[in-house]
Amino acid sequence: MSELTLRRTQLATPASDVKMMESAASSNADEVFLDLEDSVAPNEKAETRDPLINAANEHDWGTTVLSYRINGIDTQWWYDDVIEVVSGAGENIDDIIVPKVKSASDIHTVENLLVQVERNNGLEVGEIGLEPQIEDGEGIHNVHEIAHASDRLSSVIFGPGDYSAAMGTPGLDIGQFPEYPGHYWHHALSHINAAAKSAGLPCLDGPYADIEDDEGFRQSAESANMLGCDGKWAIHPSQIEIGNEVFAPDPDVADRAQRIVDAYAEAMDEGRGAVKVDGQMVDEATNKMAKEIVETATAANIL
Repeated sequence: MSELTLRRTQLATPASDVKMMESAASSNADEVFLDLEDSVAPNEKAETRDPLINAANEHDWGTTVLSYRINGIDTQWWYDDVIEVVSGAGENIDDIIVPKVKSASDIHTVENLLVQVERNNGLEVGEIGLEPQIEDGEGIHNVHEIAHASDRLSSVIFGPGDYSAAMGTPGLDIGQFPEYPGHYWHHALSHINAAAKSAGLPCLDGPYADIEDDEGFRQSAESANMLGCDGKWAIHPSQIEIGNEVFAPDPDVADRAQRIVDAYAEAMDEGRGAVKVDGQMVDEATNKMAKEIVETATAANIL
């Protein structure tokens, strides 16, 4: 079984804040992304690349996935976001988050530039991954195409803030519609997750804006987890522990999954197509689900 890269929590960190980037390096988030887009003012975007490069090179990121978010390809900044940061810190960057992706051609545009920057800086071509962020109607319409756009893709991300604006939804609080009868993002997340999984990629839910509402964040994470999403943004360190817990298997479930995998393997060796575990019949479909749980639990040090 291949080693799984966990992305239970993706900590959003403004690249304009040196102290926050230093703190993020020692956090328990599975992934940290240093942001050049929405959290940076337009007149500061160019000068914020250097602090990002310094943070990527100087801090010990350990096993944390280190990514950064460029500005959208319809802006004046994205081109130099790729060239300057990858030239200055490409050896320490795992992924680039591409916001407001509308079609596969957006991924191809970024990838074509990235290949040349890698070559010009002696970096191994293809080592830096891409994470498209789906944030409007066109993007969600084309999400299956986007998810299959490149072998570099390492996740597909939902961006509920810009998606809300694009869809004309009421309210100003990202991800918070308590009066809605059900899970407000059910359709969008289900659609994005299906596209991501068809390409063998994890799907990540976006932020929950109220950083003081731990229970609201937990409920939002649990709803995404029930749909099959693999993780969620954290926009404050206080959300990391909750996210890591929600998107990891319950220890009792993990133990049962391990028993299923072991029992099913033994049954296959004996030429049997099904086996009973804890009083319930287990077939190949159940075994596949159990294997995924065991893989995640192992990566999360639960097993």
